[in-house]
Amino acid sequence: MNERVRRRPRLTGFRAMATVAMAAALIGPVGATPSAAYAIDGGAAVRQDGAVETHAHLRALARELVEEGVPGVIVRVDDGEGRPVEIAEQAAWTRKDHRLRADDEVREASSTKTVMATLVLQLVAEHRLALTDPVGKWLPGQVRNGGAITLRMLLNHTSGLFDYTEDPALVPALTGWDTHVWTSREILSLVSGHPALFEPGAEWSYSNTNYIAIGAVLEKATGKSLAALVRDRIAEPLGLRHTFYATGSAWPGRHAHGYEPDAAHMPPNVPEEFRNYAGPRHDDHVDVTGDYVTADGADAAVVSTAGDWSRFYGALMSGRLLPAAQLAEMRTTVPEGGPDDPEELGYGLGIERAKTPCGTVWDHVGVVPGYATYNVTDSTGRRTAAFFFATSTLTKEAHQTGAALMNALNCAIFG
Repeated sequence: MNERVRRRPRLTGFRAMATVAMAAALIGPVGATPSAAYAIDGGAAVRQDGAVETHAHLRALARELVEEGVPGVIVRVDDGEGRPVEIAEQAAWTRKDHRLRADDEVREASSTKTVMATLVLQLVAEHRLALTDPVGKWLPGQVRNGGAITLRMLLNHTSGLFDYTEDPALVPALTGWDTHVWTSREILSLVSGHPALFEPGAEWSYSNTNYIAIGAVLEKATGKSLAALVRDRIAEPLGLRHTFYATGSAWPGRHAHGYEPDAAHMPPNVPEEFRNYAGPRHDDHVDVTGDYVTADGADAAVVSTAGDWSRFYGALMSGRLLPAAQLAEMRTTVPEGGPDDPEELGYGLGIERAKTPCGTVWDHVGVVPGYATYNVTDSTGRRTAAFFFATSTLTKEAHQTGAALMNALNCAIFG
């Protein structure tokens, strides 16, 4: 993703992997080997060895990632033509905590933004919100320049608001040491002390603050909590039994453990303030599963499984969750690289579009301590894929392998 994007410093490892993968997707597969399941021929993806070879290639990449230091990996691919491919690989030392399965619950992190955008667009279809509404209409005095920032600008990251995760005051919350639960009002107040990155609507820059504001608007407009909205409008109607909006550290279902390296084994490029996480320590790692990032809310709080997310994407892209007009709004993108960008990467309302040699995909990356996710679908929702890493910190070697896995998933969904 574009270097101009503002990201959490501690997440540069996974974000760098995503950058490599998305850039490589524009020119061909990363790390292709003779055993790779796909080759590029005249710009089209040619399936070489069938579903068995695809499964073997994906499993090989997952195992390679574990060898390169990722504690656990889940991969799921549904190309709409049969039984989904489901893979779970984990480091031997993690088995004392949990036996990883492909249907384990994980923290979806920033993929939460797709859910929040869906909720907003449902209310737009019901004429309870408008994308042209200034955020100041709903949150008077809470958002800097709130009279000029619209809900659309919040949803597509063109508001110019500073990303709250870059404020040093949030470091204890982001590393699991702060037990104080930050409210949206507190976060927005903190952000108001930072100058705008640019005039509203003038540029694009990813900011988690946008969705903190969106969550506050949703609660104000409906009088319901975000947890209730996710349950009543998304999870229960679609039968997503393992999808919920987390409001604390409790895990009601079977879930994957997440880890970060301990301070002595953290990669050298990680800033000092993000080298020490709260949680039990063993095998050179910190188990952050029980850490609830007390500042994460509408930007990152949804928990789900790869299978549930596939069903969500299917319902979203097929029009079950949104009328055609609102789905079209969601898929109206702005270029992430500025006005001269050919829109190879475009951000819509809570979802990203990427053009790959195998076809156009819609996706989102998510990262919180111990949990990194990538969810992808085609435009119909019939073909979906996902991966999960049980860490947000990748070694240099894992960057390239992770990029290869991302590209393999993008092609695998097209069969």
